[in-house]
Amino acid sequence: MTYIVLDSCIACKYTDCVEVCPVDCFYEGENMLVIHPDECIDCGVCEPECPVDAIRPDTEPGMEPWVEFNRRYSEIWPVILESREPLPDAEVHEDEEGKLEKYFSEKPGEGS
Repeated sequence: MTYIVLDSCIACKYTDCVEVCPVDCFYEGENMLVIHPDECIDCGVCEPECPVDAIRPDTEPGMEPWVEFNRRYSEIWPVILESREPLPDAEVHEDEEGKLEKYFSEKPGEGS
């Protein structure tokens, strides 16, 4: 099992999860985070830290495409090691549907 980030992270990018991760497996895009599935040690400490419920175990039904999504972007985005402020309009987008189609950016984040 591994944990992955879903599209509910897009346009919010809360980084509370980064602070608790013992293995630094989070990678930063311009407007979301992903987890490298091969680096995650399945400890699960990140999951309850996400205020938008964007982190899920890959054992839930329908997660296969998200595992590959996380793998793809974790291999090209920089690692993020420290928590930062969320995106400016994060609260506005927390419960929004369809964020992948509306807002997703392939651009890398700053990393740390």
